[in-house]
Amino acid sequence: MQKARLRSLLVILYDLAAIALAWCGAYLLRFNLAIPPEYLGGLLILIAWAMPLQAVVFRVFGLYEGIWRFASLPDLFRIVKAVAVSALLVGLVLLLFKPAPSVPRSAVMLQPLLVLFLMGGARVLYRAWKEHRLYGALQVLGRPVLVLGAGEAAVSLLRELSRSPEWRVVGLLDDNHKKQKRSLAGQQVLGGLDELEHWARELRVQHAIIAMPGANHTARRRAATMCARAGVRTLIVPPLDDLLSGKVTVAKFRNVEVDDLLGREPVWIDNSLLSNALSGKAVMVTGAGGSIGAELCRQIAQFRPALLVAYEQNEYFLYKLQEEFTVSFPEVQVISVAGDIKDPVRVDQVMRQYAPTVVFHAAAYKHVPLMEDLNAWEAVRNNVLGTFTVARAAVAHGAEEFVLVSTDKAVNPTNVMGATKRLAEMICQAMMRASGSTRFEMVRFGNVLGSAGSVIPKFQEQIERGGPVTVTHPEITRYFMSIPEASRLVLQAACMGQGGEIFVMDMGEAVKIADLARDMIRLSGASEKEIRIEYTGLRPGEKLFEELLADDEETLPTRHPKLRIAKAREVEAGWLDEVLVWLRQPRVVPDAEVRRDLRRWIPEYQPTQRTELRAVASASSTESGVAAAH
Repeated sequence: MQKARLRSLLVILYDLAAIALAWCGAYLLRFNLAIPPEYLGGLLILIAWAMPLQAVVFRVFGLYEGIWRFASLPDLFRIVKAVAVSALLVGLVLLLFKPAPSVPRSAVMLQPLLVLFLMGGARVLYRAWKEHRLYGALQVLGRPVLVLGAGEAAVSLLRELSRSPEWRVVGLLDDNHKKQKRSLAGQQVLGGLDELEHWARELRVQHAIIAMPGANHTARRRAATMCARAGVRTLIVPPLDDLLSGKVTVAKFRNVEVDDLLGREPVWIDNSLLSNALSGKAVMVTGAGGSIGAELCRQIAQFRPALLVAYEQNEYFLYKLQEEFTVSFPEVQVISVAGDIKDPVRVDQVMRQYAPTVVFHAAAYKHVPLMEDLNAWEAVRNNVLGTFTVARAAVAHGAEEFVLVSTDKAVNPTNVMGATKRLAEMICQAMMRASGSTRFEMVRFGNVLGSAGSVIPKFQEQIERGGPVTVTHPEITRYFMSIPEASRLVLQAACMGQGGEIFVMDMGEAVKIADLARDMIRLSGASEKEIRIEYTGLRPGEKLFEELLADDEETLPTRHPKLRIAKAREVEAGWLDEVLVWLRQPRVVPDAEVRRDLRRWIPEYQPTQRTELRAVASASSTESGVAAAH
């Protein structure tokens, strides 16, 4: 406390001296460094009354509450205002009392400028000296790093990194030609982002920080991709929303992740519409422990439903969801139900007991190769019969809406999984025609980042093991979106539907899987020489390119830019009864027969040639074995 008071006293004494020196300097400049003797007395009298007057003004403006070491632009503005007000008061006193000899007007104008220079300059010099003393040695320490972006975030980042012993900024890159070859906070903007590889090699830099929080996802994705392909380890500052909200600071950068390479613009949703549809309602989600189902539950919980029924077959997933909601959404009543969607008794009992207003049906078998061989009939029963079982119970117990979470693989399907999802859509179409009270909507989308069984977690595991990273084909492409984005669009589509629509999501641009694998290898800090890519050939039922619309479908726009409505062909009368007879066969139907019958119900289903050849070979092998046994 004593030291603080002593420092404040020294600052006040310095400012008093600055006021006096400024008046002396103003007179010297006015009289060409030779003050006439008749003006010296008047100068001393002027200093005697003007100095305390100006000092009081400085005190009122709070110039002695700040810390010189942290002097900044707001502190300088405060000094400017205090000096301006004090100068006006001095001029007013001179105007009223008109001392003799008169004070030169030029001196009255020069003094505020000199006192501003002396006070502001001293504070800036003190801060520069103090920071050099504390952090100057750090400028030659730390790992060299390039900063991508030369905006406000970059300025803040440079300020933070100047005090870091871990990092040493060696330059900035920005695509704005007006900023290139200029200096920003003491660092030169070396060139554009496309020169990253050159400068990384030239300056021997192995790290880059993307400081572009206000840029759109496309720009940030481009920067992240360039870093990956230049072979530099990449960090990224938080999004602009998080910075503005005060959740994090610019210095809280993190490693670039796969989501940044595939990043998409944030999804807008109509919160008022969703609130009307979900708040205070009983909502049921099947497959609630899965990637999409769990995220749907999280999104729904934000709208405060009266009841959230989480229906899941996997006991562990259900337990994890329950534990999460106990912490994250303690105010939401969650009913954790273990059950199989194919079990009509259990599904009926749950629907009767909790009477959900809205049902989101996300439970499904989704893994294409696994469902193609040996498990084809189980995929049909789970994805088709399970959908019918849940939908029938929803109608029977007065649900207002049933939303089927579908897939782009249902379009011109070439595999059993896609065909079963298309058949599930047709089941919902047929039930929509038969039901007068329950609305049915279907929502299709592509691959989601990080979902169970998706390619990205698989690549990450392979990279951690040191490779190889297995890709089925050099030209294979897929659409990707984040799990939260997909879930929000499912909810939005549910609120917009009038009944019977198949909503198609805007999946953005298709991504070549081989390029994704290369970028993930580089992001890990390795090269393709260290972790190689191995092509294994297309798996059973796998397409090179996914489609979002069938050939005989047309789309209509909606009021949401990322949702369109697909007009699918109508289901014939009496069709559902025939399908149900087929689904309820008391036997396990062989894979080849499943594919044959699926083609009967879904004309656009065309199994890949490889799948058909495998089926024929399997059937021949079985027949040979039977003949040998006889």
